[in-house]
Amino acid sequence: MNFQPLKYIYKSSGNPEAHTLLLLHGTGGDENDLVPLAKDFGTGFNVLSLRGNVSENGMPRFFKRLGMGIFDEDDLEFRTNEMVSFLEKMAVEKGFDIKKLIALGYSNGANIAGSLLVLKPDFLAGAILFRPMKPFKNKIPAGNNEVPVFFSSGKFDPTVNQIEVENYLAMLKNAGFKLSSPEINAGHNLTKEDLELSVEWFHDNFMNG
Repeated sequence: MNFQPLKYIYKSSGNPEAHTLLLLHGTGGDENDLVPLAKDFGTGFNVLSLRGNVSENGMPRFFKRLGMGIFDEDDLEFRTNEMVSFLEKMAVEKGFDIKKLIALGYSNGANIAGSLLVLKPDFLAGAILFRPMKPFKNKIPAGNNEVPVFFSSGKFDPTVNQIEVENYLAMLKNAGFKLSSPEINAGHNLTKEDLELSVEWFHDNFMNG
């Protein structure tokens, strides 16, 4: 496979036992976009923020799409495997625990994080998905997984079909993921409520033990 490295920002906690918050931007963003959010989650974890390797009219993305809301599923699978390969190399190079990755993705970034949950359901220790769409029409996660997942949808989101949201949530529940799935009174934009609820979820699942 002709995998390419991804541009990134890495901030070490200095603790080899720490979790790593993996930040995945939305369409048109880059590795700088979500870094300011990390401080809201506290301290004591590493931060790794990636930039997608695909360009759509000059806008960085994590995978190609065929149209609005229509994913190039072959490319999505390739880019997911490319990202996993990169993360495994980064874990060795930077000295963090690959088993303690918690993805935080918004929109396009949430969708490749969701692809990880489907294709490699035991790869992530947890996932925060802001405004996600179901990554694959027919693929479903194998096995019975207990990975905690925070999934926030927008009640008035014009980008994401609400019936698809329900189908996506049902698929994740059926696969055993421990879901927290608030519906926010918002559109596709990220809100203060999304952040506050996800921080609470993060502390309940990863900072209280």
